[in-house]
Amino acid sequence: MNERDDFEQRLREARTRQGLDKPQGGTSGGLPPGPMGVGFRVGVELVSALVVGIGIGLLLDRWLGTKPWLFLLFFVAGAAAGIMNIYRLFNPRRGRKN
Repeated sequence: MNERDDFEQRLREARTRQGLDKPQGGTSGGLPPGPMGVGFRVGVELVSALVVGIGIGLLLDRWLGTKPWLFLLFFVAGAAAGIMNIYRLFNPRRGRKN
């Protein structure tokens, strides 16, 4: 019976490596289930990147006295980062080796 259990374990691992079965335990960081989950994740990704960009821009403007140039620069950088995060969310890398 031990050989059969060993075979089942190796078969499960091979199917997981080939992408035929989902790995057990935890999520892989992909899309959440359901349309509400996807919408919430997209919103959080975009808003958080914008908030970080705006925060850095405002702090640097205040510190260096360059109002509003760094704010505008980091606003655009935050928007670009948010869009890239959403792009990576919907188009994960294919054939990624672990």
